[in-house]
Amino acid sequence: MEKTVLKLVKVQDLELKNKSVLMRADYNVPLKDGVISDDTRIVASLKTVKYLLSQNCKVVIMAHLGRPKGTPDPKYSLKPVAARLQELTGAKVFFAPAAIGPEAEKVVESARNGEIVLLENIRFYKEETGNDPEFAKKLAKYGDFFVQEGFGVVHRAHASTDAITRYLPGAIGFLVQKELEYLDRAMVNPARPFAAIIGGAKVSDKISVLESLLEKVDMLVIGGGMAYTFLAAQNTNIGKSLLEADKLEEAKKIILKAHQNNVDLILPADHRVVKEIGSRDVEVTQSMAIPDDMIGIDIGPRTELMLSEKMKGVKTIFWNGPVGIFENPDYAKGTFALARVVANETKKGAISIIGGGDTVNAIKKSHVGTENISHCSTGGGASLEFVEGKILPGLLALSKK
Repeated sequence: MEKTVLKLVKVQDLELKNKSVLMRADYNVPLKDGVISDDTRIVASLKTVKYLLSQNCKVVIMAHLGRPKGTPDPKYSLKPVAARLQELTGAKVFFAPAAIGPEAEKVVESARNGEIVLLENIRFYKEETGNDPEFAKKLAKYGDFFVQEGFGVVHRAHASTDAITRYLPGAIGFLVQKELEYLDRAMVNPARPFAAIIGGAKVSDKISVLESLLEKVDMLVIGGGMAYTFLAAQNTNIGKSLLEADKLEEAKKIILKAHQNNVDLILPADHRVVKEIGSRDVEVTQSMAIPDDMIGIDIGPRTELMLSEKMKGVKTIFWNGPVGIFENPDYAKGTFALARVVANETKKGAISIIGGGDTVNAIKKSHVGTENISHCSTGGGASLEFVEGKILPGLLALSKK
């Protein structure tokens, strides 16, 4: 089958001076009691926002937060994001208490060029996830152009990513450009050796990704909860650790394919284990096997050392998914050690790409610092689908226009 080639216009190639621009952003930030605990996704959009302001544009931003299921829910309001956006840009930011309708229209009309309007959560409307063209048409009234800057949503065919392109000429912002540049560099023509690290809880979430990576990488590290299914597939005892019994055959096929493709498939050589999740009494196994009464919660120190040695000299690293339950400080040592290894290789010249919010969060908590990673992707699902070779609907829609 012939590969689809996307032809995407870049925001800097549009004549935007004094125009109104409707921009899709990914402001799905962690929010508790109205307080933003991590503004990474807002900061990631600033280059494009500031560029539009420099063109004296009126910038109308669409975004979502959480999963409000197509109906308004105050705990998912974007109002705190509007306040943070004003602090970060220094521009006047108006908050529209709705995305469409008279209230929203009044706020958009009141804003001037060089100012920003943030619309209320786009997913307060079921028409958004339903990719409703009439809903998109109402949103399109706010702009002369559309700019896609929400890489975390381009794998969704929603009204604000897909249908909107039928009504406005569009382009991709600087963040989406950067995401595609790094992912394309890694997946199309990577500097070698190329190592991928895939963690997380479930094999079922990553099967297609693993199969695709086996066609591209020289080394594949499997960690996190999903590693126990792979160990069980090799008849290694995993105690009471997480197991997807219905994925054992899939795991065996991936192990076989790695062997056939001469890919170095690495599984944990030892583990940190507990008798019950939440316990602070962490023990270390002496081998790959886990005792019957124990639960694996992290890779062990021998595995950390092995990965440090194996990763020496790699030129490209793609990492998605932590290798332990890092949210618990007692279970985070392995993930943090791996973060240090990746950062160290990056300092020596490797291109490192971190995908997925949990993995980026782990990098931050490890005190390695995202500045020591080549690129931290803002789109976990989108980056994985890109790795799989899927065409992302939000980009395809723009390419068609």
